[in-house]
Amino acid sequence: MSQVKDQPSHHETAPKDRVPLFQKIIYGFGSFVNQFAGAAMGQLILVLNLGLGVNPALVGAIGAFPRMLDAFSDPLIGYASDQTRTRWGRRKPWIFFGALFSGFLLALMFHLYKGQSEMFYFWWVLGLQALFVVFFACYSIPWLALGYEMTPDYHERTRLQAYASFFAQPVWMIVPWIPLILTSKVVDLKIWKWTIVNFQSPFTDITHAARVIAIIVGIFITIFGILPAIFNKEIYANLPKPPKDKRYANVLKDLWHNCVTSFKCGPFLQLVIVTFLIFNGFMLASSFTAYVVFFYVFGGQPTMDLMYQNGGTLLGAFGTLSSVCTAFFAIPLTTWISSKIGKRKTFLITMSLAIFGYVLKWVGYSTTQPYLLLVAAPFLAFHLGSLFTIVCSMIADVCDLDELQTGTRREGMFSGIYWWIQKLGMAGASILSGVLLNATGFDIKLGLAQTASTLFYMRIFDVGIPIVTSLIAIYIIWTFEINEEKAYEIRNQLEARRGKT
Repeated sequence: MSQVKDQPSHHETAPKDRVPLFQKIIYGFGSFVNQFAGAAMGQLILVLNLGLGVNPALVGAIGAFPRMLDAFSDPLIGYASDQTRTRWGRRKPWIFFGALFSGFLLALMFHLYKGQSEMFYFWWVLGLQALFVVFFACYSIPWLALGYEMTPDYHERTRLQAYASFFAQPVWMIVPWIPLILTSKVVDLKIWKWTIVNFQSPFTDITHAARVIAIIVGIFITIFGILPAIFNKEIYANLPKPPKDKRYANVLKDLWHNCVTSFKCGPFLQLVIVTFLIFNGFMLASSFTAYVVFFYVFGGQPTMDLMYQNGGTLLGAFGTLSSVCTAFFAIPLTTWISSKIGKRKTFLITMSLAIFGYVLKWVGYSTTQPYLLLVAAPFLAFHLGSLFTIVCSMIADVCDLDELQTGTRREGMFSGIYWWIQKLGMAGASILSGVLLNATGFDIKLGLAQTASTLFYMRIFDVGIPIVTSLIAIYIIWTFEINEEKAYEIRNQLEARRGKT
């Protein structure tokens, strides 16, 4: 009798398939770097407008151009790392030098002083950010591909990705406070009646703060980024060399063929679409959260300064609590449930919990009890925490299916295409958020006197968009075909083909 889809087959992970704890932690450090670089850069870019007076339109252009580079760099680097053969492996040289140069470029990018022209700052940051995007892709895409191939076991892949998701969370405990550190002479953080942090800023101005913080972030990127290249192991490091053909046209043809083949892989395309919906739905909706907190929850404050102070504290507390809940609640629970009932069913459960969290978020937007918003944090933690833990593990399973169908290992190609699509979505979400904000009728000139309809539609977009995108994603995953039984069947066929017992 055939088993029901996702019915556990009670496979136990063999000792030889387990990734040692040290290796998981080192791979997790790479996840910290992968998140920290982009998140910190997104906050540090504030120095251009707030500290150096660069036109916001120019600042926006600086953020848009690198996304166009990603359209070329991510799939190309993924393809190149698949083709690489060295004594150190396919991925590790890319990871090492990508982390080294990325850390240096980020520190240099914000080495800015007052007194230069607006266009000097524009071209300086734009040029260095373009280089940074390329070199960071040299790190991030092979690092992601490395994670897909570190173990062939269905469940161990989820455990490894859980470590990656866990070590990404400290970033979101730190980064929300960077604007406060950049802009404040005295950092006085209070929640309710309690003082959490109070100190005199050591920085002379915002440009000084940005220079120092960028150097610190750059050092972290370099040190933590090269550790996976030194200590992590590749199980497909010694694959046969691909045919040598130095003709440029043939390389482009092969790259195009790899892209087309990847998109023809149905399960991979499902995962791309699901991540696009959930991740970019989250990004689009989160652009409204600050506006709702400032102008709805604290819109009754007597002054704008007090509104920003109280709203900023709530946003920081909410972001930090969400990260703590993700790291210590959502990720471990997702991993445990997956080991019992499979990845597909786990995804359906955790996304449903996230949807419930958004319902609580609507209730938590209270003008009389603003910290009621924190009640939603444990449920919302499942939204991205579960998404990347489960989906990245599923992509590793898809890589096995792809090898069975094509005869090649293409983790780099899948990583490059997967994140290229998500980054295009992020760029689109950034543009669409401005359009939707205008559609609500929001007008900064009105200050605390925003209309009731504006405040209502901002909350609708903030809560409604991720609920709708998550429901569509649940529908798509419902038909995902690689369950535990099929994953082990694919693995057995691959090992028989390779001549393993």
